[in-house]
Amino acid sequence: MTGELPAHLAEHHFGVTLRSYLLYQHHHCQVTQALLHEQLREWGIEISAGTIDALLSAEQDGFHAEKDALLKSALATASYVTVDDSGARHRGQNGYVTHIGNRDFAWFESTMSKSRINFLQLLCAGDTGYRINAAALSYMRQQGLPHAPALALEGSRRHFFSDTLAWEDHLDDLQIRFDWQQRIVTEGALLGVLAERGLAERLAIVSDDAGQFNVLLHGLCWIHAERLIHTLLPLNEDHREDIAKVRGELWELYSDLKAYKRRPHKKARRTLERRFDALFTQKTRYQTLNQLLRRLHRNKPELLLVLERPEIPLHTNDSERDVRDYVKKRKVSGGTRSEVGRRCRDTFISLKKTCRKLGVSFWDYLIDRIAQTDRIPFLPTPLQTRAAPA
Repeated sequence: MTGELPAHLAEHHFGVTLRSYLLYQHHHCQVTQALLHEQLREWGIEISAGTIDALLSAEQDGFHAEKDALLKSALATASYVTVDDSGARHRGQNGYVTHIGNRDFAWFESTMSKSRINFLQLLCAGDTGYRINAAALSYMRQQGLPHAPALALEGSRRHFFSDTLAWEDHLDDLQIRFDWQQRIVTEGALLGVLAERGLAERLAIVSDDAGQFNVLLHGLCWIHAERLIHTLLPLNEDHREDIAKVRGELWELYSDLKAYKRRPHKKARRTLERRFDALFTQKTRYQTLNQLLRRLHRNKPELLLVLERPEIPLHTNDSERDVRDYVKKRKVSGGTRSEVGRRCRDTFISLKKTCRKLGVSFWDYLIDRIAQTDRIPFLPTPLQTRAAPA
């Protein structure tokens, strides 16, 4: 006897529930493909290891497109993001994963670089381009670009380069050939594109003070700042007492900054600024601590960005928690061996974390997308809805 397969099985031998189960176990529960194969065979399901690999990685274009649209939609409405990075091995080499997110979404992308150029390209959300404008030239001057190449770039204000090869050819035509000059100019041109899209004035980036993230309106994490003091090694009892005193004052100031976030006030702002100066300019009996305090005081605009933008967080805890899942998967499965595998790893952890933040069951989401019932909205859509009131 022969018959037609049900519509939802027309293109696959296995049904919606099993395919969703594989994705859920592998990307959420960190179960390896070998264990999944063993488990399904013990349940009496005749399935090969190659089929499991194909179901986990092949024909996932819809998920990839939703993940790519996630960042573009979030950056169009978000007032801030927190960022972090970690290791991500690929094809036996050490790579890096960058996390961008806030309370409403999480987005991951792994590359072989953790440079500032790489981070700015990620912020372009797939629409990478190069633009010379006032913001780009200002950045180049701040970074110490010599006058001659800066003057040569003045004539490129009306040009937009959407192709990296064309941009590199343009720099060659302008005889900007030193690596360090090309790096500064490329960073500036990428910032020029972001400024043109309105991100330079609106988007605050909160980081742990890693150099590649120090762009646009930059804020620093107070938890990482305090950690620098906490990890100092006292040489005697006087040093130990001074470290404890400074840490106590820092946490008191931190608590009052949290209260300011709830009820911003000009008078409170002036008081907090004075207390910040008093804390980080004091002289203690520990010279190393004094040097660290002076260093942190130079970061005053970034540590006190919350006084201008009370909506931003004082820490990068959300990013730290989001990246932890990525690290757990790396410890279980090691690295990826194909571009498809790497893309799937980034896509599904981004979608899973975003579902959690939006209050959507990741299991229901997988069932809905694979069955194509469309009961759960396209994830970038609720991002725009939640950001609208803010």
